[in-house]
Amino acid sequence: MRSIIVSSIFALVLLMTGCSDKPVLPTELPAPVMSFIQQTYPGQTITFAQKDLELTGWKYEVFLADGSHVEFDTDDTWDKVESPMTQPVPAQLIPAPIATHLQANFPGAFVTKIDKERNGYEIELATGVELKYNKQGALIEMDD
Repeated sequence: MRSIIVSSIFALVLLMTGCSDKPVLPTELPAPVMSFIQQTYPGQTITFAQKDLELTGWKYEVFLADGSHVEFDTDDTWDKVESPMTQPVPAQLIPAPIATHLQANFPGAFVTKIDKERNGYEIELATGVELKYNKQGALIEMDD
């Protein structure tokens, strides 16, 4: 009996998360999401937005006219930012210790993706180099 209940709950969760992507109008985005977009990407137009139902709530994805893509967690804070290969992600999103490390070790390279991970950050440079940092901003892995 217990395994039937667990299986049923698992199937329901899969069904809910599998069909949950829904396009939304910019006016339907939560205030913190809109505030982040307006402050971080002033003058940019939202070309597409969607929300996705997770177990803990709604996650949002926003696509901008310049080709940038921003994902938000269920608490409406940014989780991942990707920019086109020709432009960097906004500098204010890169923690100071990581920015310092990048300037010292990868002069002239810029960040095209930053992803908040459970234990830190994953960064991708325009050169294709991928770097992982812990929450304190120390480099823990590099893949080129």
